[in-house]
Amino acid sequence: MISGVSPLISSGGFFSLGMQIFNEVKAAFLHLFFPHCCAGCGTDRLHSDSQICFRCLAALPETVFERLPGNPVEKTFWGRLPLQAATAHYYFTKRSMVQHILHQLKYKGNRELGWQLGRIMGLQLLQSGRFHTDGLVPLPLFPDRERKRGYNQATLLCEGIAEILRVPVLQDAVTRPLFTSTQTRKGRIERWKNMEGKFLLTNEHRLRHQKILLVDDVITTGATLEACGTVLLQAEAVELSVAALCYAAR
Repeated sequence: MISGVSPLISSGGFFSLGMQIFNEVKAAFLHLFFPHCCAGCGTDRLHSDSQICFRCLAALPETVFERLPGNPVEKTFWGRLPLQAATAHYYFTKRSMVQHILHQLKYKGNRELGWQLGRIMGLQLLQSGRFHTDGLVPLPLFPDRERKRGYNQATLLCEGIAEILRVPVLQDAVTRPLFTSTQTRKGRIERWKNMEGKFLLTNEHRLRHQKILLVDDVITTGATLEACGTVLLQAEAVELSVAALCYAAR
């Protein structure tokens, strides 16, 4: 026995070393079959609590619209929807990392990514001092589409934002009972006609005299948000703002 080291301490040290080796082997085994990779570049060198590595996060093109009154997103709705404020956190372009990350969020079942991006949005909204809200409304999906996907990506963003702003997510405030065809290849007028009458206010009493933040993943022409926002403003004395993850400039 080594001088000054009791058998109990010595055995405890061996036990701790054994547990450390076991945990490292377990982590390696789990990573082999359930790899944790960056949603942007695919590297496995990222923090276990993050879905995006630091390098990709730093490279994402932020708009800083949260801080800017009269920003391009707000101008999109001028004369169309009376908003208190509006923003989108990242610029969206085709074949970009933002598009790849958005694809992971919408079609690859990465719920944790939605929550993380929502928390990032929430921090920027909080720090801007321009977005005062009593509740968050995710832009609803058509029910059949949400069932097939398993979730609404706007709801995931709202849940992340809610962690930061400490306000409720009002999922049952408005619904989208009627199916709408894809908006991808439609112009602004076609998009508006496609969305007209497609939303239904279902919980008006929860919205009365509230500051509401309507949340979506991407703003292009704003037609879908305009249609939904118009319905939300039917509730008594509602003040409406809009926040999206991405802005697709045209």
